[in-house]
Amino acid sequence: PVSDQLTGAFANAVDPSIAQSVELFTGNVPAEYGSKVSGVASIITRSGIGSGQKFRGSTALGWSEFDTLSQVTQASGGTGKVGYFVSLNTMKSNRFLDQVSLNNLHNGGNSERGFARFDWHPAQNSQLRFSLMSGRSSFQLANLQSQHDAGQQQRQSMDDFSSSLGWLYTLDPRSTLDISASYRTSITRLLPSPGDTPVSASQARHLTTTTVATRYSRQQGAHTIRAGVDLQRFPVSENFFFSVTSPSFVVPLAGRRLFFSSKATGAMDSAFFEDKIQWMRFHLTLGARYDNYRFLSHGTQLQPRLGIAYNLRETGTIFRASYNRNYQTPPNENLLLSSSQNATAIRPERQDVYEVGLQQPVSAKWSLNASYYHKESKDMQDNDNFFNTGVIFPISLARARVNGAELRVVALPIHGVSGSLSLTHYHAIVTPPFTGGLFFGSTIVTDVGNRPFVIDHDQTLSVHGVLNYSFRKRYWTNLSMRYDSGLVANATNPTDPDYAQLLPYVNLTSNPPRVNPRTITDVAFGYDFVRNDRKRWDASVQITNIANQTALFNFQSAFVGTRIVAPRMFGAKLRWYF
Repeated sequence: PVSDQLTGAFANAVDPSIAQSVELFTGNVPAEYGSKVSGVASIITRSGIGSGQKFRGSTALGWSEFDTLSQVTQASGGTGKVGYFVSLNTMKSNRFLDQVSLNNLHNGGNSERGFARFDWHPAQNSQLRFSLMSGRSSFQLANLQSQHDAGQQQRQSMDDFSSSLGWLYTLDPRSTLDISASYRTSITRLLPSPGDTPVSASQARHLTTTTVATRYSRQQGAHTIRAGVDLQRFPVSENFFFSVTSPSFVVPLAGRRLFFSSKATGAMDSAFFEDKIQWMRFHLTLGARYDNYRFLSHGTQLQPRLGIAYNLRETGTIFRASYNRNYQTPPNENLLLSSSQNATAIRPERQDVYEVGLQQPVSAKWSLNASYYHKESKDMQDNDNFFNTGVIFPISLARARVNGAELRVVALPIHGVSGSLSLTHYHAIVTPPFTGGLFFGSTIVTDVGNRPFVIDHDQTLSVHGVLNYSFRKRYWTNLSMRYDSGLVANATNPTDPDYAQLLPYVNLTSNPPRVNPRTITDVAFGYDFVRNDRKRWDASVQITNIANQTALFNFQSAFVGTRIVAPRMFGAKLRWYF
């Protein structure tokens, strides 16, 4: 279980090449998942067991613009009882993070990620699995023009390590027992520099999560039962220094120097039960989860997770509806400072989530999936981004209301052609007051008062289309086009020289202000060389943002900062198999 931030600016992301399959839950989340459940990704990592080969592997070398170099080397092997899989991924780039100004200033970095999994079946009804995952990244914090001119040279580094040991025992032909123990620790350091402006900050943060989990599963007639218990402990250590370096910069702490250091240990104990029932044309999900959270704030929550689906066999249509009660615990990153005596302790967010949808096969090769969801939240959680850096401070607001709709069309291969088209709409309104957390340098607390406002990830329409073509099972091409109507902007100081150059790419007269719409097109081509029914090597080239469109993800967002879409970039990759 990983519930911390995993984006490049805040943590070391999971290497996608280690995944064998990914199951994504965005609605009717199973009762066994808690903590951070706005969306859940269940990842099965790659394994060498049963491969029939003692050793095989590959090495891939990649290059793209901004002096970006990467390599991924993987090896695996196994028999019917023993298997292993190892992977090493390294990368360096002069555009490590999203730019914060039109010029890519002070934005280099590198990362190294490793993963290993070992499987052993000592008996027919017993399986042991052990995995290790480690990552490190060190990078510059992208500069605004004024920061670059002042000589700001801030850097950030992040180290993490995790391990997991699991035992799956088959009790009888219908029942299994799965017991696992996992450990994850991460350390983040932010280093100041003499040219820091308008503020200077340094940080050393250490998060650790230890989890013991049990899962019992049984198949009995029309019933599929799953139940379990999770015991989790998470010690946290934080050290943070902050001072204002610009005399013209005004914040509530202007002229003061702040140093914060604290340690604390939290816990969450959970239990769940779920029964999936197949009855005539109906598929019912009856589940419940109970969480007992004890940290800077205490709370308990019983969470029903209920779903129903109906199969109209005559047309192949599946109708579905669900209700989930979720209990979203606060992020642990900088939670001690954000809940210190200078702020208010953040309580877990309570969510009521409703969803309805349908799935419709159009033909043997085409299908359509549509859904509409509504979410009501109390003590809604978000993050206050600290001046475009990798530092975040958890915050919470009194209430939030979210409505969304999604439509997805999928085409399976027809004469080598396949693809998908998705449309999404997302509307989110939050209502103050701010009920917890800490803001640094943000005027949104005083700007909005107690008025409801549209949060920054609200977007009217996003359209994403992917088209694939494979020729003679060796040549392939991929075309991706994405249109975004524009996220909400928060123009606190648009005349600031650092941001004035971005005004042509944001509409401050709309209500609410938004970044301008954008359409980004990417294309890739590849060739697979096969001999004796075995792939020997493959090569690919990719061009992202073909039109070289200048566009914004965000503009002066209170929660995300300012982020700019990458310009046109060329890249290539060559991989050998051994």
